[in-house]
Amino acid sequence: MDKFPLLLEGSPAGELIAEPEGLYTWFSARCPLPDGLWCAWAVGDRGELRLGVLEPEGTQGTIRRRFSRQLTAPLGRLLRGEARPAGAREPETWEPAPAPDQLFRAPWLRQRLKGVQGARTRRAGAVRYLALPYDRGKPFPLATLFCFARLRAIGGASYVVYAFDAQERPLF
Repeated sequence: MDKFPLLLEGSPAGELIAEPEGLYTWFSARCPLPDGLWCAWAVGDRGELRLGVLEPEGTQGTIRRRFSRQLTAPLGRLLRGEARPAGAREPETWEPAPAPDQLFRAPWLRQRLKGVQGARTRRAGAVRYLALPYDRGKPFPLATLFCFARLRAIGGASYVVYAFDAQERPLF
């Protein structure tokens, strides 16, 4: 059994438990439930899996579901759970960031981003996401934050995505 934080609007609010059982994995999630319908998601380093709608249980929302290895394998290494509003997932809108160093106040971060080409950014609440082009043949972008990186495709191209809170601290 492995335990992970469950984020609600970018902040830790509950817990996601993953329990492998043969060819399946049980996922259990619990967190305070705001008004409306919310879904639990499992987020890995290579993908995401929608677990389903959190069911009200007092002031908490809970879910327990089992998924096959075929459905969980694309997640890669599990990183966290997330509670997101139910319904159609809004497409992510990434904006070009021609001068990514200007997005931040922290001198160490500005220095490392100076001159980076092809960056993209977006905001989700208080979280700023920064996507830097990724090429296996070149040095890893922002290598000092390697542990916080998430590889993903945006518009058909490969990027390394970092998330930062309002104080410009990297988020897992």
